[in-house]
Amino acid sequence: MHLILYSKIGCHLCEGLQEKLEQITDPPIHLEIREITTNPDWFDRYQYEIPVLCLQIDSTEQPIPRFSPRASVPQVQKILQQYSQNG
Repeated sequence: MHLILYSKIGCHLCEGLQEKLEQITDPPIHLEIREITTNPDWFDRYQYEIPVLCLQIDSTEQPIPRFSPRASVPQVQKILQQYSQNG
């Protein structure tokens, strides 16, 4: 499963989600972090919405609904397993 996390340095919500994603091993995750301040298009699109998590399928990105910052690792894992089955 290839996930893209649109993030910004210093964003505590982004860091929290990244930490949770890095703990998940089932499904196996390839996590790509995209720093929105390095690309004007990403910044314009996501500056008010980070963290934004997308599932990459072929060359398309499918946004995953935002997780609650209080979501546990098992809750995040369960949602990702559902997306991996449906994607």
